[in-house]
Order: sequence, then structure tokens, then C-alpha cells
Amino acid sequence: MNELIKTVTMGDTQYPPLLRTIPDPPEVLYYIGDLSIASRRAVAIVGSRHASEYGKWASYNAAKRLSESGVVVVSGMAEGCDSFAHQGALEGNTPTIAVLGCGPDICYPRSAARLREKILYGGLLLSEYPPGTRPALFTFPARNRIISGLSAATIVAEAGISSGSLITAERAAEQGREVYAIPGNINRKNSVGANKLIRDGAKPLVLLSDILEDMGISWTADETDKAELSEDERRVFKVVRENGELSIEDVAILTKMPISTVTAIVTILEMKGRISFYSGKIIIIH
Repeated sequence: MNELIKTVTMGDTQYPPLLRTIPDPPEVLYYIGDLSIASRRAVAIVGSRHASEYGKWASYNAAKRLSESGVVVVSGMAEGCDSFAHQGALEGNTPTIAVLGCGPDICYPRSAARLREKILYGGLLLSEYPPGTRPALFTFPARNRIISGLSAATIVAEAGISSGSLITAERAAEQGREVYAIPGNINRKNSVGANKLIRDGAKPLVLLSDILEDMGISWTADETDKAELSEDERRVFKVVRENGELSIEDVAILTKMPISTVTAIVTILEMKGRISFYSGKIIIIH
């Protein structure tokens, strides 16, 4: 793994083109890894450091689906949603970018050491702070404009009312980029920030395929579906994919299947990694 720290300035042709267009782009970027990744089509995924299991799931699966479609996932390598977004991106086999609130030679948080190593295998660590710069309260809000600035769109996977990810969403909106939020349980404090974003005009990301369609990337069922799924499994999967989050009762009505049959099929589809059943709703994950 190459840990050589390099720099790029706004006068260089290698400077990330989308980042150059924001109101306050960094004059100098310090990086480790493949800088060309920062010129590819990218989406930011951010969220709470104290993520719930739902927030971790949402971050991981949204990132994995984007990465499988060749989209670069950008995040901040923080604990919680950010880390799970990077992990999902790595699983999807497209390089991921971590934008740091410290020098590129510093691993923060320390718990991200293994993740940092994985990101560097083909990916990119990026910072506006020179080597040796320690993280501070002001460095993270500042770096958030870079996360959104590198990205065509920003997804807030989960956020409380005071989450730093809301700053990223605000910067994205100021930069004229699309903002998405994944709806959450209205009875959980971790969901208040993301749900308020939707109320204030962010696009609700109800299906993980929605953002791909908005970006002009066609999303179709896997060609191996016929081999992997039975006829009844394909019926259930198709209904959920076409109608969004559904309850088992909804699927039973739409497919005209007994509830007991739908329940069994949902269990099988979960085991096959095609859907997730969370809080009474069936959600497509692949």
C-alpha cells in the first residue's frame, strides 16, 4: 500500500472538476491514493456517528448498490453511518473516497485503522489540511463542503437534530447539488434530522434504485433472477420493487397470495439477500 502524500492545487488540471465549481474550493488538497477517482461520478453518503442498526443498514446498502453500479461513494470515515457507507462501497467493488477533518497521515478515529487500510487499496484519502494537522471542532464542518462538493448528490442516511451530516446537506444545497434523505422512524431521535430534511424539500430515498434512475443509470432486475428465485419469489420481489416499501399485508393484497405464503417468501428472500424486513416493512436491497 502506497502512503505517499501528494498535493494538488486549483491550478492543476488534475484538481477534481466538480469541486472546483463550489463557492469556496480548497486552494490545496493533500491526498493519498488515486486522485483520478475524485473526477468520477460520485455520491456522498453521510449520517449519524451514533447510528442505529437501521442507519447502519441504510448506509451500507445504499453505498453497496451505488458502488455496484460504478458510482464512487464519498464519506468522512467517521464512526457510524460514514464507516458503514465506506464498507458498503468496498463490498460493491468501486473505489471509495474518504474526506478527512485532519491531515491525511492521521487516522481519526483510531477505530477506523482497518477501514483506512481497505480504502487505500485502490481508493483515496483526501484533506485540505497538511500532514500533521490534528482534528479539531472546526475542521469537520469545514471538510463537509468538500464531501458534498465532490458529489453530484448527497444522501443523509440517518441524522439527529444536531447531526453534523445536516451541515453536509446544507452545503450540498448551497452548491446546487441534489439532497436525498432516507426516511426514518418518527419516534426515534436519530431520525428527526433526516425526516426534517424531507419536510424541508430533500428528496425521500424510498427505494435504493431511485437515485440511480435520477442519475440516468438504469436499474433492472439481475439477469440471474430466474435462476435464483422461484416464480412466487419473483412475484413478491417485483411487487415490492415497483411499489416501494410494503407490509406483508400489502404484498398479500397485491399478489393475491395468502399472508402465510407471503411471510414464508419474505423469509426466503431475506436469506437470499434480496430484501430486508424492518419495522414491519419490506425493503429491496439488491
